[in-house]
Amino acid sequence: MDKFLGSSVTKKFVMAIAGLFIILFLLVHLGINFLLLIEDPVPFNSAAHFMASNVVVKVFEVVLMAGFLIHMIWGVVLQIQNWVARPKRYKRTSSSQTSFFSKYMIYLGIIIGVFLFIHFMNFYFVKLGWVEGDHENFYRMANDLFQLPLYIVIYLVSFLFLAFHLHHAFQSAFQTLGLNHNKYTPVIKGIGLIYSIVVPLGFSIIPIVIYFFK
Repeated sequence: MDKFLGSSVTKKFVMAIAGLFIILFLLVHLGINFLLLIEDPVPFNSAAHFMASNVVVKVFEVVLMAGFLIHMIWGVVLQIQNWVARPKRYKRTSSSQTSFFSKYMIYLGIIIGVFLFIHFMNFYFVKLGWVEGDHENFYRMANDLFQLPLYIVIYLVSFLFLAFHLHHAFQSAFQTLGLNHNKYTPVIKGIGLIYSIVVPLGFSIIPIVIYFFK
């Protein structure tokens, strides 16, 4: 059992499940973030308060945080294992799109992880009371941050990297789960491509609109 739980196959399987959970969460997060574009702060603050106080949401929050940690930590572990198992690089590398994303997946993940820590410092840790801030008015906190050019640049660059990460991760998760089929795999890849463009673009539009038009 210990050998099974510690195997690379098991790690990849758990990473895939955690990754798909995060992919679903991003859709919910994006929907709530669009409330920042309206002038009335009540809807966004109400949604943030609901997410912070609802018992069911709190349970999913723990699962989500566990998913983030498992996805990132095991991703690093698997990459290190791959490096150790193959210390010499191949003389010839594939020019395929999948190989490119696979090759740089770990670096994209680390950059996204750094951004997540910054994001948690500004919002999640404030909600927990670990960092000073107005946890009753996240609408104002978000709008204030999106008036800072440096923060916006970091935000946009991070979501650009996230787009590349999601493009590979989406189809890779289904492949890891063994959901490959000549008929359905192209559809999954198409959905993954659309998702990896639309979702990061949606997140990116919000700070741009706030900075220039609010």
